[in-house]
Amino acid sequence: MTMKKVYISHSTKFDFKKELYKPLKKPKGFELIFPHEKSGKVESSKDIIKTCFALIAEVSNPSHGVGIEIGWADSFGVPIVFIFRKGSKVSPSLKVVSKEFIEYVKIEDILPKLEKILSDKSKGKLI
Repeated sequence: MTMKKVYISHSTKFDFKKELYKPLKKPKGFELIFPHEKSGKVESSKDIIKTCFALIAEVSNPSHGVGIEIGWADSFGVPIVFIFRKGSKVSPSLKVVSKEFIEYVKIEDILPKLEKILSDKSKGKLI
């Protein structure tokens, strides 16, 4: 059985390896793609996103790169889930591309909700 790839998009203005990558566990049946796991180098993610089952965008910090990746995902029909820290000012325009928003205090708090959303989408339910 092939794992469904889920791309993790985020700003680089925080310690994403410690605060995002490490706490996110591998949801059953899904392969999380962490774009800066091995390198801090900027690389095109366009072709990767095109092949993904979903995109999770951490939008607590505004980022041009995240906006570009959200645009690519939307244009390819890749479902998008937005996650953000409580108290963050999130752009209302994001509601145009997805209805799925998960607010968190600790990133670990989103795991059950995230797994449910991905599982529902995997079963053909709309995001």
